[in-house]
Amino acid sequence: MSEFLNSLVFSLNVTGPIFLILSLGVYLRRIGILTDAFVEAGSRLVFNVTLPALLFISVSKTQLSDSANFALIGLGAVLTLISYLILEIFAYFNVQPPADRGVVVQGAFRSNMGIIGLAYCANAYGEAGVVAASLYLGLITILFNILSVITLSRSLHKQGQGIMPIIKGIAKNPLIIGILLALPVSYLEWKLPAVVLKSGEYFAQMTLPLALLCTGASLSFKSMRQNMHNTISASLGKLIFIPAIFILGGIWAGFTGISLGVMALMAFAPTAAASYVMVRAMGGNSVLAANIIVVTTLGSVLSTSLGIALLKAAGLM
Repeated sequence: MSEFLNSLVFSLNVTGPIFLILSLGVYLRRIGILTDAFVEAGSRLVFNVTLPALLFISVSKTQLSDSANFALIGLGAVLTLISYLILEIFAYFNVQPPADRGVVVQGAFRSNMGIIGLAYCANAYGEAGVVAASLYLGLITILFNILSVITLSRSLHKQGQGIMPIIKGIAKNPLIIGILLALPVSYLEWKLPAVVLKSGEYFAQMTLPLALLCTGASLSFKSMRQNMHNTISASLGKLIFIPAIFILGGIWAGFTGISLGVMALMAFAPTAAASYVMVRAMGGNSVLAANIIVVTTLGSVLSTSLGIALLKAAGLM
């Protein structure tokens, strides 16, 4: 019981500040400080500038020679693809209207690895956890963004001119561009000029508070009731299905200790705030996307704590 309580306190320390900022976004929207125009402009700023800066800084500072666990990355990529395909099939038969299918699929598989997942790994394993998670985060995030563009384009009928619009959407995605630009910097161990690094860090530090404020300001509890079925479907997928498939896959591959721990903690992370930003930028149901983020962030406190306690009790983590 003490192990579970310690895990619960740890999870609350990580997720608590996120809920406070989300709640502040709700409050500021109600009193009129945050407007629709601010949310629209803030979401574009996060998607096009601050989040790419965060990913660029995170990956560029990672030493590939120290953190290149390609078995972990490869298995993570395979499990991501498998879970994505299962979710697509599920959404095809169970999600209405069809335009919301991509929002549900993305909300279920896309983990907030860059913020909450990395914090989980740092708290669980210290610097070793950050090193092990950084490259995994960078490369799997590329796959997340590619699959997100595909599923949203399909459900929003943006593929009518063929596959080329989807490919162009992937190639122009600022998040993917930020990661790809960082990879050679990391591999060649270039040291960025201090002024460039500091400026990039300023933008990166804006990402979480601005994204969460915009997400909170977009919440509609009336719409949450209307979208309850789809919100619950995506949330159960994120909180139960995704962690289960990654943990079972890791155990099947023989992973234990920090390797299995990093994979599990990244999978336990709630839906990424960037999913809301991408849905809004692509003209999808951003209210549904925001609702999924809130429910999974709340639910992850319990699911992560229970998962950590069980894995530690089994001697696997």
